[in-house]
Amino acid sequence: MQKLSDLLKRPEMRRHQDLQELLSRHLPADAREAGYLQRMLALCETPQPELSCDVFGREHFSPGHFTASAFILSPDADALLLIYHGKLKRWLQPGGHVDPDDLSILAAAEREIREEVGLSALPLLADGVFDLDIHDIPALNSSPAHAHFDVRFAFRAPSLEFHAASDAEAGRWVRLSDIDEASSDSSVMRAVAKLRARG
Repeated sequence: MQKLSDLLKRPEMRRHQDLQELLSRHLPADAREAGYLQRMLALCETPQPELSCDVFGREHFSPGHFTASAFILSPDADALLLIYHGKLKRWLQPGGHVDPDDLSILAAAEREIREEVGLSALPLLADGVFDLDIHDIPALNSSPAHAHFDVRFAFRAPSLEFHAASDAEAGRWVRLSDIDEASSDSSVMRAVAKLRARG
């Protein structure tokens, strides 16, 4: 049997502890997000040493796994940088799976920003988690249906310069007042409402 001290040296255990701390400090905006928080805390409590695949791994399907994403606000705070996801046919925030080399959920979000819009070292808009969302992913190829437990951070861009890459077919700055659920989704609209409330 492995010692606890040895287990805590594993990257997934450090990520696990970091995420638990971030979630414990997050204040949900409404009842729906409060429900997401409780489900995420429950997933965090899954006994890690007994897992054949940890809760950050993309093959942890029951009930799902953690993902990371980023809402990037423009320098003048009136627009969001959104990317066009070809598979989903929607304008969404940069984000994706946690890679084995990501040291934390925040590091995963920052890597996704670099990969999808070519930006790095962006300052956080606020300390800690900005938003939480859980959305269902349908069965595809050899992957069964599962959920993405998405932990979201907010950043402020120093300029309007970026370049879409990786999973992003295109990218654009969209004024907060012009974002609607028809072209994006309800979870993005919730984030927009939070940003508007911040002024």
